[in-house]
Amino acid sequence: MNPLTTVIPYSPGPSFDGILLPLTKADLVEHIVIVSQEPVRFKLEKCQVLVAGPLTSDETLNPILTGMRTEHFLLFPEPRQISIEPEALEKILGKAESQKAGLVYSDFYDENEHWKTLHPLIDYQPGSVRDDFDFGSMMLFSVAAARKALEKYGAIPHVKFAAVYDLRLKVSIDHAIYHLQEPLYGAMRAEEISDVEKVFEYVDPSNEAVQKEMEAVFTDHLKRIRAYLPSQSLREVEKTPESFPVEASVIIPVRNRRETIAEAVGSVLSQEANFPYNIIVVDNHSADGTTAVLSDLARQYPSLKHHIPKRTDLGIGGCWNEALRHQACGRYAVQLDSDDLYSSRRTLQKIVNVLRQGNYAMVIGSYILVDSKLEEIPPGLIDHREWTDENGHNNALRINGLGAPRAFNSGLMRKIGFLNVSYGEDYAAALRICREYRIGRIFESLYLCRRWSGNTDAALSIEEENRNNAFKDKTRTIEIFARQKMTEGIAQNP
Repeated sequence: MNPLTTVIPYSPGPSFDGILLPLTKADLVEHIVIVSQEPVRFKLEKCQVLVAGPLTSDETLNPILTGMRTEHFLLFPEPRQISIEPEALEKILGKAESQKAGLVYSDFYDENEHWKTLHPLIDYQPGSVRDDFDFGSMMLFSVAAARKALEKYGAIPHVKFAAVYDLRLKVSIDHAIYHLQEPLYGAMRAEEISDVEKVFEYVDPSNEAVQKEMEAVFTDHLKRIRAYLPSQSLREVEKTPESFPVEASVIIPVRNRRETIAEAVGSVLSQEANFPYNIIVVDNHSADGTTAVLSDLARQYPSLKHHIPKRTDLGIGGCWNEALRHQACGRYAVQLDSDDLYSSRRTLQKIVNVLRQGNYAMVIGSYILVDSKLEEIPPGLIDHREWTDENGHNNALRINGLGAPRAFNSGLMRKIGFLNVSYGEDYAAALRICREYRIGRIFESLYLCRRWSGNTDAALSIEEENRNNAFKDKTRTIEIFARQKMTEGIAQNP
């Protein structure tokens, strides 16, 4: 079995020592490259110190790849204390060679001084193109695959944050990325961040430079795999003679939200608009008193349509389909979650104005994060200003969400439909829409979004988070294939 090189970012302390020392004793490790941003001295055998910038920059990664003398290299993205299982290096290297993989990664254990728990990862697929895909704390690259990818698709561009991302995307085009479903090492748990910080990290203004680099690298990747769509290919929604009972319907799917549903409905009833509108609440067989609250409100307000589906197998997306097919559904369908509120009396008017003016298939607004008492919490306004008319429809494939509140052309959405799931149905619909149609944006706050224990992405287990991420990666896979088919058609019929 061929020896390998390991690449480790230097950070003084026990975490770095916890990676370095076991590797110096491993027979398979021929060479250890320590990347440091300042001069340091090591007298350990096999070790070479490279004084350079971060591993995520091209100025650091390119010289490492150029000087590599082994057939594989093991990359540690960050200095976390690692305990490598017996024969782990043999297993991961053996799998790389038997599968002829460009990159191999494995499950691992989260550890601290008192416990050890399995941390499973998910399989890589063509749609696993987001820059935060979790490879764990060890990534084994084939040197030949890396060099071949860079020779064929171009050198790593001049970047500070996206070099490893660029390399991974290029390698993935012609080489397998293999997930070894076995924990081969333990890693000391990294500093915890809240679920809010994790979900909204990519819209944090402090990360703007990182995100711009990631978007540029990803856009080039879409062009290489022929899934890039120029903005000129997008169109407006065709006007049809179809009649609707009202101009807009606010759609609220709900299940067991007795404490918040009346407030949500009240924020719609208070809307001031120059067109007729109604509310369609799809009550998905609530069992906590929500149904009684809605029945009472429907008796008081004729514009509230309280709909209980016959089916009992509906997710949030299925509830949206029920509302779109309802005889009372308006020309535009506007989203409101059952635990959230519109932030002003003019929200509905502003959304419909933009839908009308641009003949958009979809309009997405902005919102403020609040707690259960409606008090603002960090990061506050979520406005998704990373979206641009020129490239937002392409960059949408890299990120995990496009924002809220969402509003749709009902006629078009009746044809497209929502997936009958309760996570990612809105993301899948938005990707499908922006493959073909223009999406309008409103960057001012229209909505108060509660973050609390009842949110679908709050306090998830590793297994639940993996399931959600795998679902969105699958959604992206389907969408990439569809866009590749579109570009083939455009090329054949210019």
